Amino acid sequence: MTSAVPEHKTAEAFLEAYLRELSAIGNRSPYTIRNYRNDIGNFLSWCVERAFEPLDTNRQQFREYLGQLRESGMVPASVTRRTSTVHGFYKYLLQEHATEKDLLYGIALPRRPKPLPKVLDRNALAALIDAPDRSTPQGLRDRAILELLYAGGLRISELVGMDTGQVDLEDCSAIVHGKGAKERVVLFGNPAMDSLEAYLRDARPVLLQAAIQNPKSKLQNRPALFLNRLGGRLTARSIQTMIKKRAIQAGIPTDVHPHLLRHSFATHLLDGGADLRIVQDLLGHTSANTTQIYTHVSQARQAEVTAKAWERLAEQVLEGGRRTPRRP
Repeated sequence: MTSAVPEHKTAEAFLEAYLRELSAIGNRSPYTIRNYRNDIGNFLSWCVERAFEPLDTNRQQFREYLGQLRESGMVPASVTRRTSTVHGFYKYLLQEHATEKDLLYGIALPRRPKPLPKVLDRNALAALIDAPDRSTPQGLRDRAILELLYAGGLRISELVGMDTGQVDLEDCSAIVHGKGAKERVVLFGNPAMDSLEAYLRDARPVLLQAAIQNPKSKLQNRPALFLNRLGGRLTARSIQTMIKKRAIQAGIPTDVHPHLLRHSFATHLLDGGADLRIVQDLLGHTSANTTQIYTHVSQARQAEVTAKAWERLAEQVLEGGRRTPRRP
C-alpha cells in the first residue's frame, strides 16, 4: 500500500499532533496524555524494530504485537487499554488522511474478567446497621438509611432522590426512580419500617426545623425524605462518607460503600433460595444477565461454607480419635 502521507510527516510527528489535540480539545489530563504517549510510542517502536512502516501496518502485525504483550505477562486489562489507545490513534490517522482506511478495524478487544462483587456477611451487616446512636436525630436518620439501602436493594441515587410521598409504611413499600428514569416499587421488611417510622416521627421534624430557621434553605428540599443537619436534601457523597464512618465504628475491616449493601441484598436473597427473576425485578435490572453475577457470588459463598464445614468435621473426627482410649 502506498502511503498518502508526505515523506517528511512521520508517525511520531502525527503522534505529537494527536496528543496536542487530545490535550487541547479532548481535555485529557497530563497523566492520561503521558499514558497515551507511552502506549502508542511503544507500538511505534515495536514496528520500527521489525522494519514495519507504522503508517502502513496491518491487522496481522498488530495481532502479533498483542501476542507479544500477552507472552510478556501483561494483565488483560492493560492489554485492553493499550489496544484501545493505539486504535484511537489510527482512527485519527484516517481522519487526517495519513492512511486510506482504518488499519486496525476488526481487532477484537481482550475481554476483561469481571470480578465478583463483594458482600457483607449477616453479622457484619447487623453490626453496621446497629452502629448509629439512635438517641440523636442524625443517628435515627443514619439507621433508617442503612436499613432502607439494604432492605430495598437501592442504588444510592435512588435513595438520595426519594421524597416523603414515595414511602408507604403501611405496605412496607416505596416508589423509586432508577436508571433511565424508570419507576419501580421496592419492598422492605419490618426492621426497615420501624427505623423509617422512628426517623419520620422523632428525627426528620427536628432536621426540618433547621431548614425553616435557615434563611438560605430551599423550599424544594422540604419534601426530601432524608435531610442533612441544615434541613437540606442529603447528597450521595455525604451518605458515602456516613457509611464509611459507621463501618469504622462497627469494626468492619473491609471498604464499605452504598453499593455493597445492594450487592449483599441480592446475594442474601439468592442464598435464601429466591428466584433469579424476582431478584432481577427487585433490583430494577433490565436484563437477567446483569443479575446473573450474583448467582456466582452465592455459589462461591456456599462452596466456601461447605469447605469450612468439612474442615470442622475432619477436625472433630481427628480430635475424637485422639481422645478415644485404646482397648487392651
